[in-house]
Amino acid sequence: MRFAAWMILAATLLLWAGNWIVARAVRDEIAPAFATVLRQLIVLAVLLPFVRATLFSKLRQLHRREWLLLAGLGLAGGGVHLGFQWLGMHFTTAASGMLFLSTSPIFTLLLAIPLGEQVTRRQWLGVAISFAGILVIATHGEVQRLSFNIGDLLVCLSMAMWAAYTVLLGIRCGGLSVLELLAMTCAFGFVFIQPWLAWEYATGRIFLPGTAGLLAVIYSAFGSLFLAHAGWSYAVRRLGAGRTGATMHLIPAFGIPLSAILLHEYPAWYHFVGIAFILSGVALSTIGRRRA
Repeated sequence: MRFAAWMILAATLLLWAGNWIVARAVRDEIAPAFATVLRQLIVLAVLLPFVRATLFSKLRQLHRREWLLLAGLGLAGGGVHLGFQWLGMHFTTAASGMLFLSTSPIFTLLLAIPLGEQVTRRQWLGVAISFAGILVIATHGEVQRLSFNIGDLLVCLSMAMWAAYTVLLGIRCGGLSVLELLAMTCAFGFVFIQPWLAWEYATGRIFLPGTAGLLAVIYSAFGSLFLAHAGWSYAVRRLGAGRTGATMHLIPAFGIPLSAILLHEYPAWYHFVGIAFILSGVALSTIGRRRA
C-alpha cells in the first residue's frame, strides 16, 4: 500500500513538472484566470456525475467549521494558485519557477505556527537561509540592486498558497472522499477566481485560444488539477503532509531537463546558488522539526 502511494506521488510530481513547461510554452495563447476557470469547469464536469449522489448528502451534514475548511482549501488550492503560476510564467522562466517549489516546506513550517508548531532557533536559521536563496534567484544574482522579477514573486506567492493547502489537507473534513474533496475544492476555487476573471474580461485580456492554448488547458485540467490533485491528496493521507511536502524538491529534477529540451531554457549560475541556499535551509528546518 505504501509502495503504491510512492508511485502515485512520483507520477503526480511528473505531471506538475509538465504543467510548468506547458504554462511557459502557451503564456501568450490564453489568459491565466480564464485558463484556470476552464480547467475547473472540465474537472467539475468529469467529477460531479460520479460524486453527486454521496457528496450532496454529506454536505448537508457539515458544520460551519468544516465549511470554512472547504473554503480555505478552495482559496489556497482550488485554482487561484495555478492562476498565479501561469501569470508568473509571463515574466520568468520555467526553470526559475520550478526551483521555487523547494520553498514549499519552509512556507508549510511558517503557516503551521498559528496551529501550535514550535519553531526552534535552528529552524529559524533554516528559514533565513532559504529566503536568502529566494533573494538570489528572484534578483537574478544582482542582490545589491534589489530589483525583483515579478514572475518569481508570483510563483513564491503560489507556493505559499500551496503550503497552506497542504496544511489544511491534513485536517479531516466530514468524511469526504478524495474525489469529493477535490470537487468541492474546485467549486470554491471557481468562486474565488471570479473577480480576477471579471478583471480580465473588462480589460480585454480574454480571447478565444488557439489549438495550443486549448490543448494546454486540457492537459492542465486532467494532469495538473484532476490526476495530480487526487494523487497528492492520496499521498498526503497515506504518507503524511510533512513527508509528502518534502518531495516537492523532485519537481525541478523532472522539469528543468524538460525545460532545456522542449523550451531551450537553461539554468544560469544564480539558479544553482539559489537552490543550494534553499535546500540547505530546508534541511536545517526539517532536522529541527524532527528533533522537536
